[in-house]
Amino acid sequence: MVKTAEATKALCFHCGDKIAISPILFEEKSFCCQGCQGVYELLSQSNLCDYYAINSTPGLTQKNPVSKVKFAYLDDEEIQKQLIDFKDQKIARITFHIPTMHCSSCIWLLESLYKLDKGIGHCRVDFLKKQLSISYTHQETSLRNIVTLLSSLGYEPSLSLSHLEETKKVSNNNQLLYQVGVAGFCFGNIMLISFPEYFGLDSFSHQNFSRLFGYLNMVLALPVFLYSAQGYFKSAYQSLRKGIINIDFPLALGILVMFFRSSYEVLSHSGIGFFDTLAGLVFFLLIGKWVQQRTFDTLSFERDYKSYFPVAVSVLNDGKEQTVPVTKLKVGDRMLIRNQEIIPADAILLYGEAKVDFSFVTGESLPIDKVLGEMIYAGGRQTGAAIEMEVCKPVSQSYLTQLWNSEHFTKDRVSQIITFQSVVSRYFTYALLAIALTAAIFWLLFDPSRSLAAFTAVLIIACPCALALSSPFALGNALRMFGRAKFYLKSPEVIEQMARTNHMVFDKTGTITNAAQANIEFIGAQLSTSEKEAIFTIANNSVHPLSKKIASFLKSYETGKLGLRNFNETSGKGVTASFDTFTIKLGSTQHLGIESFEAKADMLASYVGVSINTEYKGFFKIAHSYREGLKEVIEQLANQRSLSLISGDNNAEEQRLKSYFPKSSQLLFQQSPSDKLLFINQLKANQQQVVMIGDGLNDAGALKAANIGISVTEDTANFSPSSDVIMDASVFNKLPDFFQYSKDTVKVIRMSFVVSLIYNLIGLSFAVTGAMSPIVAAILMPLSSVSVISFTTAATWIYARKRELF
Repeated sequence: MVKTAEATKALCFHCGDKIAISPILFEEKSFCCQGCQGVYELLSQSNLCDYYAINSTPGLTQKNPVSKVKFAYLDDEEIQKQLIDFKDQKIARITFHIPTMHCSSCIWLLESLYKLDKGIGHCRVDFLKKQLSISYTHQETSLRNIVTLLSSLGYEPSLSLSHLEETKKVSNNNQLLYQVGVAGFCFGNIMLISFPEYFGLDSFSHQNFSRLFGYLNMVLALPVFLYSAQGYFKSAYQSLRKGIINIDFPLALGILVMFFRSSYEVLSHSGIGFFDTLAGLVFFLLIGKWVQQRTFDTLSFERDYKSYFPVAVSVLNDGKEQTVPVTKLKVGDRMLIRNQEIIPADAILLYGEAKVDFSFVTGESLPIDKVLGEMIYAGGRQTGAAIEMEVCKPVSQSYLTQLWNSEHFTKDRVSQIITFQSVVSRYFTYALLAIALTAAIFWLLFDPSRSLAAFTAVLIIACPCALALSSPFALGNALRMFGRAKFYLKSPEVIEQMARTNHMVFDKTGTITNAAQANIEFIGAQLSTSEKEAIFTIANNSVHPLSKKIASFLKSYETGKLGLRNFNETSGKGVTASFDTFTIKLGSTQHLGIESFEAKADMLASYVGVSINTEYKGFFKIAHSYREGLKEVIEQLANQRSLSLISGDNNAEEQRLKSYFPKSSQLLFQQSPSDKLLFINQLKANQQQVVMIGDGLNDAGALKAANIGISVTEDTANFSPSSDVIMDASVFNKLPDFFQYSKDTVKVIRMSFVVSLIYNLIGLSFAVTGAMSPIVAAILMPLSSVSVISFTTAATWIYARKRELF
């Protein structure tokens, strides 16, 4: 049933990737690779093809199939105990984080896993948290089988060393939701009980009923005052202890005055009080706080090196390979590290040729050759054939661990973000107290009976509810808009700080360069189609990263028909293989037996030569690729701020980068993590508001030291250094729009402040007379709150559309 078709401009039926030359046809459907076709076959055999009916091309590419030994460590009982939530003699339950879950088709398929593995009993998806909970019979299937199945479908769970050591954090979200629920319940019932007072119907009822309703309102207001509003009292108290007046102080003062004045009026039978206003104020404030939190609760910003390390590693014991948890590695253990695997501990190379990629730790993008007997530090990634190493330091004492735990990386940065709300609240409080005291003194001289009423009325009506709501709702909605654009902020205050920045510092490797892509060209004699097909076949069977890039470049020449014989790969030199009509060599000049590639010296590029039947044909030039739209991004950012680049890589690209950056920009290379940190601190000492944009551990210190640290990552679920912002690499070209939108959001907050100020002036005109009616407060307070919420929500949405964030 399977056959290879001729060139068509088709999309893969499973993943939606473009098929350049030769799609694989199966049941009249086109697939880009054997992996995608295999997933379709698996689903078809289990009658799960509705997966493709819910959304078109819902799958993920399967061009990189899952290794059979990749999840062997999950057979270890101790690792299972740390991952599994519950286990008895028959049933086990586990919760996975599935980063690639993205649509309703994913939910449907993941909740139908029991049809693919009879040992799986129940599956439930939490889409917002991208979590999958599975119950299974461990006598019929295993944890390893389940994870392998998920990975083969394109839903590989996120498993790392940090998952084994993390402790469950008790979320404050539940308490906040309870507070919102209590305030909402009480607010609704107080409003319902107060309706007779609003419409003057109490004059037709017995006086005892009016008093009873007053007592009921006071009882309903107690949980709002003592429980729902407690956070504002605590915050106000803590700010006063530090000699600071924040927005919570006038809020707490207003709530306090409202409750005690209302209680006095009810107990003295002189009025019905302002319990409805109090409950409504607290309810809307808590809703604003909830809107902020729900946007970034599911993202982890405080990540460390453990999120980068594998859960287990292969260890050779008496010549036999076994899987050992990384945490149990001992000095003297002999590790087997395969291609693309992380080195988890400092170790000595015993066998094989190591080409180690340290870009994550040092910023150097080119793999480094290591020789036998040489120490290799943890955090590097092997990029060649398998090597054997002897552990000389446990994970907890490795170079990478020490680097992460140094004071520059771990010290808590005291937040210096000064928000518009915090500045305004200070002056607002002083003005509020001054007006209240002036009104009290005025009436004390002319009508003492009105003095206390005027004083408390000013504090009640001028309580900065609209001001307090404008920032949470504007920033909360902006957080949501940023999140939809794959730009995830740690806290809402970061938005205002972004708007004030005036100097941006870029890292190079992995930040402005795209590790997943490379500019590849073949220079030399014209190659026939059959020769290209043969070169693809050889490159595709090689473990070397440059071979993988060539295979990706020639992907359209994949046929699967060529018979490959005598394949031999010499690590660090090249590969040789024979076909029916010719023998091909790919690799270095030494491997091909020539003096040079006759190419212009370009340290920016790597070269791989080609010879066919001992005849030299030419070479592939593989150059680094900058992120799409980099030049336009830099041009737009340079209009409003200074730019710099600081890299741990060599200066081979300096001349090329100078054509991208303004002449005034500093371009620094071969910089250590400490050098980067020092550079950021120097800029801050010169009163610069600094943004640092990086991706690796070598940037972590600078990211923390900068006013705003932005971590660029290919996968937001995987490791990224602790930062203020996590940005998906796919939206790098929108960076200027993100900063412009932060300014738009601050503009919205200021406009909403003007709206809230107008409401306060209207309310104060009633309050200073000392004769403010509860009905006026009951109407004015909710009206101001709702109008501010509506304005900020609509305005931030409109600006987001204007900046094309989604």
